[in-house]
Amino acid sequence: MAENEVLVTQEFDPTVCDEICEQYKDWAGATIPVLQKTQDAYGFLFPELVERIADNLNMSPHQIYGVITFYAQFYTKPRGKYIIRVCRGTACHVQGSGRISEIVKEEFKISNGETSGDLKFTLEEVSCIGACGMAPVIMINNKTYGNLKPEDARKIFREYANLPEDQG
Repeated sequence: MAENEVLVTQEFDPTVCDEICEQYKDWAGATIPVLQKTQDAYGFLFPELVERIADNLNMSPHQIYGVITFYAQFYTKPRGKYIIRVCRGTACHVQGSGRISEIVKEEFKISNGETSGDLKFTLEEVSCIGACGMAPVIMINNKTYGNLKPEDARKIFREYANLPEDQG
């Protein structure tokens, strides 16, 4: 198994999925809210879950995957506890955000769009965070860090890496 591959061994319990789908029974336009709630409950939309949703909504798995792949909010792979978003917009790029992405790669052995094997970190390079005056900017989950020098970013990443599992 490659260093950045994630092994998911947890048994799938469809109970929560069935309960969510039941809430939207016979409701036109249920697909997106059902996908949002099941993704929140299970963390990502894996094949067995997609099949169960399709059965519950009287749709084909292909129809469900059509929705999942159209919208960027849905994920078919596990994501980390900490989502590191590195702004790659013009202001951040000019101020060195590329080096910050490299530091994430060095520290956690992941590239853009990948999740660390321990499911602790996911790297997302984004077009703009909307804080150009603080360039370069990153977000970790919903917390924004700006005016970063590479060594500042490395220190922040290491602090998150050293947090106990029940924190954050």
